[in-house]
Amino acid sequence: MPTSTSPTQQTAATDFDDILYVVEKTFAVITINRPDSFNSFRSQTVDELIEAFTLAWGDNRVRSIILTGSGQKSFCAGGDVKQKARTGDYGPGRYGMFRISELHKVIRSVPKPVISAVNGVAIGGGNVLTTLCDITIAASHARFGQAGPKVGSFDAGYGSAFLARVIGEKRAREMWYFCELIDAQKAESWGLANEVVDADELMPRAKERARALGLKAPTALRFLKQSFNADSEMQTGFTNLAMSALDLYAHSPESHEGAAAFAEKRDPDFSRFDGAY
Repeated sequence: MPTSTSPTQQTAATDFDDILYVVEKTFAVITINRPDSFNSFRSQTVDELIEAFTLAWGDNRVRSIILTGSGQKSFCAGGDVKQKARTGDYGPGRYGMFRISELHKVIRSVPKPVISAVNGVAIGGGNVLTTLCDITIAASHARFGQAGPKVGSFDAGYGSAFLARVIGEKRAREMWYFCELIDAQKAESWGLANEVVDADELMPRAKERARALGLKAPTALRFLKQSFNADSEMQTGFTNLAMSALDLYAHSPESHEGAAAFAEKRDPDFSRFDGAY
């Protein structure tokens, strides 16, 4: 477990390409900064997000973390499907791996509340990220949903099992099977978002909530977060298994068809695949 650093740690990290990281007094703001790709993530993005969450974990000034995306169109569109269509993977990473499972775990494990400020679409892996955050505040124009079966992908770990815990089995199955986006108001009524605000109030409200957390006892918050997580910790094993399966599936012709269709802006043709293997 990381240990705390002294308050002299740098307020902003400048060696990131895909994200922004800033500490504002008692909270950190992590921004996925790939607006031209709808803030989708590649391997490098995931590596940088893990590093930023780890920096916030070890900084004793930081009592909570805000996760958001650049611009107002997208919080995060999940994995960069165009990158996958070009190269067959999510691009080079620091350790030669696509560490999305580790990112999920660090969001859950960091002993500080994580607030997602959803500033646009949260789809696919982006919807998984906001689901894993402790608190979700959505702009009124935000949209939430999954896209895996449309693009030849899936998340049989936290992205489905924990989503079902948050919004209920029937709604989670509906979201995954039909790949239809829901609006912010429905997300709030389903329990996927805590509150909905106007777009220009999103970050001010997220920061207001973060400042409120800065006044709370940090050890109490840590134990509370760990207690909430304990009930679903068994899903970690399923997630490991699911991510191993996804790694194999990503190299299948079926998955390649989904990614190619997305990149070519056409409907995928899954008719030759029967799913019986």
